[in-house]
Amino acid sequence: MASEETVKRCSRCKQHKPRAAFARNKSILDGLQAYCRECAAAYHQQRQLAKGRNIRPRVDVPSGHKYCRICGEIKRHNEWHRNAAASDGLATLCKACQAIKGRAGHLKRQYGITEAERDEMVASQMGLCVICLKAPAAHVDHCHKTGKVRGVLCFNCNSAIGKLGDDPDIGRRAVAYLEGIAWKPTLVAPGVYQLPS
Repeated sequence: MASEETVKRCSRCKQHKPRAAFARNKSILDGLQAYCRECAAAYHQQRQLAKGRNIRPRVDVPSGHKYCRICGEIKRHNEWHRNAAASDGLATLCKACQAIKGRAGHLKRQYGITEAERDEMVASQMGLCVICLKAPAAHVDHCHKTGKVRGVLCFNCNSAIGKLGDDPDIGRRAVAYLEGIAWKPTLVAPGVYQLPS
């Protein structure tokens, strides 16, 4: 039999198992749970069933892989973000599902709309930016004063509006400049300039 330092006896199944088969618990003298991981999981499921709660079926996965409960796929560990607080050191959702959840959460937090509402706006614009009518609509545009969503624009048009400070007067002067109309201020008295209307 192996030495006491490398194995521990599970107080539920009464088997001697390697120390790695037990989860950590700082409050116990040897720093490990009394039940092995398998017995702890079975005990937890038994308690949940006794309380009338639904339990998720256990999915067997090969070593170096994890099952994502959102997309239902078994993926390699490199397709998961790290989470030091989790028992397996990996996040609850795979990177792809986390990205989808993050985008949906961003739309709700930042603009107060859902993905379906954004998609409806894009469809009403025939998938194109409403300013340039060339590039695909991909960026939600909103008023920085009121927070109201105005539409969905391409990156260039959305950033151009932002760089103009959302100011219609500056936008009109920019259009006049592009059309070749002089918009320079006129000197009416020493040190006094009149801006074009």
